[in-house]
Amino acid sequence: MGTVRFFRHSTQLFRYHIPTEFVLLAIIEFLALILSLYLALELRFLGDDWKTSFGPFLPKAIAYAVLMQFSLLAFGVYQRQAGRFTDVMMLRIASGLLLGLIPIGVTYYFAPMIFLGRGVLALTVVISFVLITAIRLYFRRVVKERNLWSRVLVLGSGEKANLIREVDEKGELRGLNLMGYVTMPGDKVHENNGDDCMALDDPLIKFVQEKDIDEIVLAVDDRRSADLPATDLLDCKLSGVDIHDLITFFERRTGKIRLDILNPSWLYLSDGFYESTFRRAVKRAFDVFAVLLLMPVALPLMILTAIAVFIESKGKGSVLYHQTRVSQDGRLFQIYKFRSMITDAEKDGVARWAEANDSRITRVGAFMRKARLDELPQLLNVLKGDMSFVGPRPERPEFVADLAHTIPYYEERHRVKPGLTGWAQIRYPYGNTDKDALEKLQYDLYYVKNYSIFLDLLILLQTAEVVMLGKGAR
Repeated sequence: MGTVRFFRHSTQLFRYHIPTEFVLLAIIEFLALILSLYLALELRFLGDDWKTSFGPFLPKAIAYAVLMQFSLLAFGVYQRQAGRFTDVMMLRIASGLLLGLIPIGVTYYFAPMIFLGRGVLALTVVISFVLITAIRLYFRRVVKERNLWSRVLVLGSGEKANLIREVDEKGELRGLNLMGYVTMPGDKVHENNGDDCMALDDPLIKFVQEKDIDEIVLAVDDRRSADLPATDLLDCKLSGVDIHDLITFFERRTGKIRLDILNPSWLYLSDGFYESTFRRAVKRAFDVFAVLLLMPVALPLMILTAIAVFIESKGKGSVLYHQTRVSQDGRLFQIYKFRSMITDAEKDGVARWAEANDSRITRVGAFMRKARLDELPQLLNVLKGDMSFVGPRPERPEFVADLAHTIPYYEERHRVKPGLTGWAQIRYPYGNTDKDALEKLQYDLYYVKNYSIFLDLLILLQTAEVVMLGKGAR
């Protein structure tokens, strides 16, 4: 039972919590990718002594496995929803492996010592697809039994506890076994209360041990009147059970900070919200390196996009346009984009959000927005230091003034530089309402609190999926 509990917990990597079952899955698939190359060699050179003819293949196999696994990550294979439908899962795996051939080809150019022949590489990709699909099908069968899902007990059954029930019904808590809601003194009776609410007759620690609980969430409506079993909670903590307050639970499980239950003291008492000089220097170096790495690919696309805009507008109006946006600490800067709207899109001088099927967007502009080509000139903003590669979306000062007046903590998103892409952009679709801004702010605050280079890399990889599938574009 202890082994099962280990795999039901999450693994924390640079403040980002990853379900341990996916860490295990990634390790198994990494080994499978390495094995694929050796199986391909056996099939390709059947009967030949390739082991002596072609030298040591382990470095080549490791390079192949690393690049392919990053490509699979970019296609969202290591997300819970990726395995819900077999056809979608197989399509993601196939797309990830095919896309991985691009960085592999580039790597061969810079590191020819890991080169593989076309026949061996093609066989390796096919075998990788078969092995990973088989692993995934078996993994899904195991997880479907819910043996590896964290078993969560909620202390509370009132209004705050119902927030968990609502999020669970939306499917945002997939991967959890909610074992029930314990009614506590001070809880307000809620209309959604059902059979999952309970009153404990035995000590909490006994129930936790009998049900093999992994995590306890404190969701009591009134902590002052609630008689929390402090001794039992301490026993549970010392027994390896995670204990979290409600906002920390949502932060870890949904990747956002819920503003509707946020206590100001939580912001300065919790870990995070800290950016040292060293971390700023590392992030800046990462930004410059990423831009220089992408520029050989981005520059031809920028030239073609500029030509397309020029032709459609028949030479009237500028190809590029600049607009005032808000950067770190409220500083204003000029953002660069390819013009995707008609030249007099805001002739009355009133700032407006882009809307679905916006009549101001040109035909070329619609394609650019879908493919994110209109944002390529922002690479110059990153080089200038106005923006980072990853961060909250830079907004216009007119919108910021309005939203900061109506949404609490909105200006906290300006603690870091805005980005070309960000946590909110990949987790929430494009929005043009105050409600959308509130939802995205909750993701932005999560990023500001938990920023790390690892999280930036994760966002960049998932951005590839967003761009290729055209998610959230408007």
